[in-house]
Parts: sequence; structure tokens; C-alpha cells
Amino acid sequence: MKVSLNCPYKLRNGESIFAAQKDTLVANKYFDLIDQTFYFPQEGFDLENGYLTFNKVPLIHLIRKYGTPLKLTYLPSIGTKIKQARNLFRRAMRSQGYSGKYSYCYCTKSSHFAHVVEEALDHDVQLEISSTYDIDLIRTLHKSGKIDKKTYIVCNGFKPTSYLEGIVSLINDGFENVIAVVDNGHELDYYEEHVKVKAKIGIRVATQEEPNFEFYTSRLGLREADVIPLFNERIKDNPKLELHMLHFFVDTGIKDSLYYWGELKKAVRLYGKLKQESEQLHALNIGGGMPIRNSLGFEFDYKYMVREIVSNILEACEELEVPEPDIFTEFGKYTVGESGATIFSVLAQKQQNDSEMWYMIDNSLMTTLPDAWGIGERFILLPINKWNNDYHRVNIGGLSCDNSDYYNSEIHESQVYLPMNKPEDEELLYLGFFHTGAYQDSISGYGGIKHCLIPSPQHIIIDLDEQGNLTDRVLHPMQTSESMLNILGY
Repeated sequence: MKVSLNCPYKLRNGESIFAAQKDTLVANKYFDLIDQTFYFPQEGFDLENGYLTFNKVPLIHLIRKYGTPLKLTYLPSIGTKIKQARNLFRRAMRSQGYSGKYSYCYCTKSSHFAHVVEEALDHDVQLEISSTYDIDLIRTLHKSGKIDKKTYIVCNGFKPTSYLEGIVSLINDGFENVIAVVDNGHELDYYEEHVKVKAKIGIRVATQEEPNFEFYTSRLGLREADVIPLFNERIKDNPKLELHMLHFFVDTGIKDSLYYWGELKKAVRLYGKLKQESEQLHALNIGGGMPIRNSLGFEFDYKYMVREIVSNILEACEELEVPEPDIFTEFGKYTVGESGATIFSVLAQKQQNDSEMWYMIDNSLMTTLPDAWGIGERFILLPINKWNNDYHRVNIGGLSCDNSDYYNSEIHESQVYLPMNKPEDEELLYLGFFHTGAYQDSISGYGGIKHCLIPSPQHIIIDLDEQGNLTDRVLHPMQTSESMLNILGY
């Protein structure tokens, strides 16, 4: 009873196969559960001598060599994803007679680690940055010869003065393809006053959020109604500024929904109107959000989506009688997410009541996989060993004392099934969470790094002296870029 990837888990009278198959199938081994539910083996996952492999890497060898908990990054996955997306866009553009070019930007905030960024750069990507300390990262990469001054550096995000200073310093030092994406109009004042040559400007348009979101419009970017007036009043005839890019980003990502296509079409129409006013404008940045596999039953037609994106842009430009723009994408999670895995040991099992079995692992899920706790993110979860044991429903518990330190559902099912631990088993049960390569390290504060390389604030201790007067001292100063780059391997 093999289930097609177009229907990754079979339903029977409203029940998932997980809930139903114990009653209908004789085989109750964990391998049978997976084999009867998904196509297995599949890309990236297979069994070798009863142990799970990840991209043909024998995980049990790493566990025996290094122990657990264990994080790993399979670097070749990064280049594979870049090539796949680049080929999809270029083929779609060529087949439809699209005259613009395609540029793949790596979104550094998804993982700033040197081994990740340098691997992406080995495949000729451009870069997208989002904070002050990213400027020091760019200079470090240039100093080491990983980028040159012609590399596109798309500067996104809200920009405090320190970030503006860094962007201008790059422009004045001859980085000729720095694109300062305007998030607020006041940024233009700083560029006008401090750049020595023309600054290449982008404008980020604020998109509407999905109807079920907590607010209506993204906090990032300019209102659509303000974009063309800002261009005409501040950029059009300004000797210091030149518009090169319109930036559009949907927070929920690229997906085949009325909401996504509606926001994309609005952005393309705005680009067409801007292009009628601006000779230098040539690029439409459609942001990021290409999904990655978070289940063995993952289903997403990349080829169709890319073809439709290109088609929508082409049709709008033909209607408005403007040339097709160069298309920029900023893929972070898509680039690095599927390269990562996190492996734990099951230290003990606890039967807490008649229906709840807990597997206690050797680390905290909250601190190691924070998206699982913070936003309900789900990853591919598979055991490394014991595939021939019977399976049962479990909850996975972390080591911390927090009540929220658990994992008990998967993307396709509101529960987790894993192999049973037998009393006679000499080997611990090892669990792998896969495709964890994006964001988890920075959000968890791995080693002291932070999301978007935004530093920890300085820590001031307030006390009273013997006379009752207030005293203050610095426990830790503000983090420096040097300290974070050192953690990241630069």
C-alpha cells in the first residue's frame, strides 16, 4: 500500500494511516510504518545495514565517533540547491522569451557561518544583508578574496545610523553594486549627504499580510501609495541617487495561493509604473521564501511555481509596455536549510499515564531547535537505528525544566511515532531532526551569535553602596563584530 507523494499520507474515513494501520496491517515494525506511508528510500534518506543515512553519510559512524547531541552540516547540499533554483529560473525565462537576467542572492541571516557563506559564494551567488555587523562580514569576505567589489550586496532592513554609515563606506570604497534598499524615506537624507558617487537605490514596498495575520501590513518597506511620489520627489533628478531595484517580499513565502499571486501582481504593476518614470530601474527583487522539505511526504512543484512567477512578470510588463526586469531572489532557508541535521540520544523513557510515553533526550529542544517551540516549526524526524523494532506513539522531552520543552507532532500528523526501546537492546535509540540548517543557530544564540547579527546589549549592574547611594558598573559591554565573526569561523 504505497502512497503517492501527491497524497503523502493516505486517509481512511477521515483517519490518517498512522491511526488506522495498526488495525489493518500485520507488520508493526517502524520500517513498515515508513514504507507503507511514504515512498522510501527517497532523496537524502536511506538505510544501510539497518541504520539511517543522510545524503549517503552513515550517521551511526558520526555518533560513535563524536557522541550526541550532534549538529552537522552537509555542505554539498548548498551547491545543489543553488544550481536547482538557478536552472529553474533560467530555463523558465528562456522558454518564455524573457529578456531580463536572473541573480541568486544568498540571504546571510539564515546562517552566517563561514563554512556556509563561503560554500554559497563558491557557486557564484550575490549577497543580501540586513544589519550593521553584516558590513564587517562583507569586508572580511572581500579581504579574504571570497568576493570582489562587483558582487551585488543588497542591503535590506531598517537602518540605524551605524548601518547607514557602513553602507556608505562600502559605496565610497568602490563596491560598485551595493544596492541600498530604502525601508524609510529618511535614509535618503544620509545617502545624499555622505556618498561621494551615485548611490544605487532600491525601494522596498510593504506587502499586505495574509488575512489571518495579527496585523494588515508588513512593518518593513514603504506603503505602495508612497513609492512613486518618493521617487519623483527625492530620487528622479537627484545627482547623488539612482533607482535600480524594486524590492518585494511576502513573509509567508512563495506558494501557490491567491494571496501570493495577488501580492506579486501588485508588485509587478508597481514596477511597471516606476519603470515608466525611471530609465535606470532594471531589477525586481521578489525576495525569498522558497519552501524546503519538512516531511517525507513534502509536495511542492518548484518548476510550476517558477514558470508562473516568470509568466506573471512577463505578462504585466508586456501590458504596461516596459522591458522585463532582471529578477533577483533572496533564498536563505532554501539554500542552507536542507543541509542541516541535529541528532540526540534517548536517555530514558517514562510512562506518565496510560496513554503518554515520554522519550527524554540529551539536550533541550527549546534551545537547540527554537523554531519548533517558538513558531511551531516542524522538521523531518527519523530514528537513526532500531528500524526493525515495533513502534508506538511518544512525546519527546528536552532536558530543561520548562514545560514547553517538548516535541509531539509532525507536519502531516498531530502525533509522533518512533521505535520502541526494548529492555534487551544494548544500543541507545538515536533520533535525528533533519533540514534544520537555517536560522536555528542564530535564534538560539549558538555560541553568542544572534539573529541578523544584532548584538547583545550591554549589561549594567545597579546596586547600592554602604551609604545607600546608587552605583552602576558594566558587567558586559556591547558585543563587537569581531567577537561574533570569530564565533562564526572567520
